[in-house]
Amino acid sequence: MATEPIFHDPSAPMAQTFAAASDLRSRLFKHEQFESALVDDKHDFLVYVPPTYAMERERLFPVLFMQDGQNLFDPETSFIKGNYWRLGETADELILRGEIEPLVIVGIYNTGEHRVNEYTPVKDRRLGGGNANAYGRMLVEELSPFVAQNYRISCAGASCGVGGSSLGGLVSMYLGLRYPDIFGKLAIMSPSVWWHARAILKTVSRLRRNTGQRIWLDVGTNEGVRALPDVRLLKEALERKGWQEGVTLGYMEAEGADHSERAWAQRVAPMLKFLFPSRV
Repeated sequence: MATEPIFHDPSAPMAQTFAAASDLRSRLFKHEQFESALVDDKHDFLVYVPPTYAMERERLFPVLFMQDGQNLFDPETSFIKGNYWRLGETADELILRGEIEPLVIVGIYNTGEHRVNEYTPVKDRRLGGGNANAYGRMLVEELSPFVAQNYRISCAGASCGVGGSSLGGLVSMYLGLRYPDIFGKLAIMSPSVWWHARAILKTVSRLRRNTGQRIWLDVGTNEGVRALPDVRLLKEALERKGWQEGVTLGYMEAEGADHSERAWAQRVAPMLKFLFPSRV
């Protein structure tokens, strides 16, 4: 079933708009042109709420903030039309089977032309970029509080995650380590470790200690000659700081997988099960 995001008026009381039905389309809420004082671009974002949201009115749900939001829930807005993550469908299936805890997922749209600028922590002489700090402040200081005011979420430490793929994975890795007290769970899928001579490896090496975060890291074996060796270097860097594979570090090398939305869709389920396992 294709998802159809609801163009919801953010000023309307949320309690009046949430549907108790299991229909995924009734639980996707779009906020357009979110304005920031910290970055120039305005951002659209989608909010997914779980099937149990309307029934558990006193509950605060964990939350996962994801980059490249137009590729996650809606086949019509994805980078390659029809090729999307099926994130809502997969989350619904896992929640209803009791395999993960119900959670809220926020998909932040990239801004197209300025995606590289916002998703990179260091400016590259040839490629530019380097505005991830401002983007991170927008996410932490403005967008996250807005979501918390309008949705029943718990966004601190073990209840809050950030994630993405490619450059979205890179910026999520960087911001996760920059804000370890806020983001206790990191979903790092096919990260662009190569950016600026693998600068993210230096970020990890400078850590004084293991931050205690739970990290999912993956890569496809058919993403190009650099991707797999680079992600292995990132894994090794994290392990040197105390992350343990299978305990605090979930790791997957997806055989034959390329660098695409369709490939990441295949890894959504294991990522969610590792980061948000059912507490029952």
